[in-house]
Amino acid sequence: MAEQRDNHVVEIPVDIEPQKQSLFADAALGAIQHHPLTEISKSPGHLLLLKLWQREEDLHGHRIGAIEARLETIRRGAFQLCCLYFAFHGISLTLLFTSSVNQSEDRRACKNWWVPSCLSLLTSLVLVCAVQIKICGYWKVSRHLQRERADGRALTRSIQELRMKGASFDLSKEPQTSKRMKSSSVEIKWRPLRWCSQNLVTICLLCFTGMIFPACKFIPCG
Repeated sequence: MAEQRDNHVVEIPVDIEPQKQSLFADAALGAIQHHPLTEISKSPGHLLLLKLWQREEDLHGHRIGAIEARLETIRRGAFQLCCLYFAFHGISLTLLFTSSVNQSEDRRACKNWWVPSCLSLLTSLVLVCAVQIKICGYWKVSRHLQRERADGRALTRSIQELRMKGASFDLSKEPQTSKRMKSSSVEIKWRPLRWCSQNLVTICLLCFTGMIFPACKFIPCG
């Protein structure tokens, strides 16, 4: 009979967890070293550019907030002038109607109808001009706000690009504002409509003034 030999296999336990942790730490360290922000921190030029753009981005935010507050002030002022306009005509028409009811037989108020008419017309034109000045200022500031927002968006995109590219970012590159290209024919076609939409309040006030002027004669002479 052949001799039977017992083969004993001895397993030596090996702890591979520290090895995995070491490999993971090495990979994380390599990723951090090659991260764009790490490259920027090691490059004085890119780091300075990032700080300057971040500061400029904060300034853009403050300017946009100030412009929005100015727009709100102009809008409130125009609304108050419109309220004053209608309050004046409401009071003047009420007084004119009261005087026409209490007038004597000689109808003296009818003979002097041009006095309240001219006074109403002059006051209306002054208030309408004041409203128009507010509206022009509003749209001027609104265009300024749009430019500031466009510049802010372009600056934000440049900062994001710098953070993504790291040291490979071109330092000579500047933020470019996006401009919408429009043909001259479209501008000419839509310019009157845009002007009417921007000055709709003034147009309505002028139409109302045109109706008030003959009413100042019709009320005392009617």
